[in-house]
Amino acid sequence: MSIEWLTPDWPVPPSVRALSTWRGGGVSGGAFASLNLGDHVGDDPGAVARNRRTLQDAARLPAEPVWLRQVHGTRVVDLGAGVPDAPADAAIARRRGQVAAILTADCLPVLIATEDGEAVAAAHAGWRGLAAGVLEATVRALGVPPRRLIAWIGPGIGRKHYEVGPEVRAAFEGPGAEPAFRPNARGRYFADLPALARARLEALGIEQVGVTADCTYSDANRYFSHRRDGHCGRQATLVWLD
Repeated sequence: MSIEWLTPDWPVPPSVRALSTWRGGGVSGGAFASLNLGDHVGDDPGAVARNRRTLQDAARLPAEPVWLRQVHGTRVVDLGAGVPDAPADAAIARRRGQVAAILTADCLPVLIATEDGEAVAAAHAGWRGLAAGVLEATVRALGVPPRRLIAWIGPGIGRKHYEVGPEVRAAFEGPGAEPAFRPNARGRYFADLPALARARLEALGIEQVGVTADCTYSDANRYFSHRRDGHCGRQATLVWLD
């Protein structure tokens, strides 16, 4: 089976290329079936390497993606400085041929591009990263006025499947936070992670923000979901300049 992916629907210049993988078409088995791209989840390293090569060939990527060591933090790396040697949760590419990659299995991948197609960025945005300011850090690192940026929020867990505790609700304040949390009878909340990310981007001044409707939890055929499955693989969201 050949691999397939979601192509972001966002109004970027032709020089900006991006995709978000689905889980089929790889060689991993069991909980990682089949296009697992994460090398930190317990899958066979040889299978992960083959999956990554398959993706690179099928998508005709200009280079191997730079796979970050994600830790739910706010560090942003510029790929022009080479492969990062420390954990990071966002990457910027300013040169053609550099492929930024984010691995997820319920957290959000967030892509940002300049409207002139001169730079792109990818960020890993779970609730901890969002609350800590990973999107704000990424926009600062791009160094471009927010009104000249275009963003896209990729597949992540939807609100009806994402129950969180009061500590998560307490981590968010400001515009858009309150409507993103729906209280339930257990004293907990259903959190709308895409809405929280969108509110953060718009508060920064980014006017063009697209959001996919895909939910990783509810679509087991296409996506890995840590909340649904526990031990599982990772899909990837990539962005680069052609």
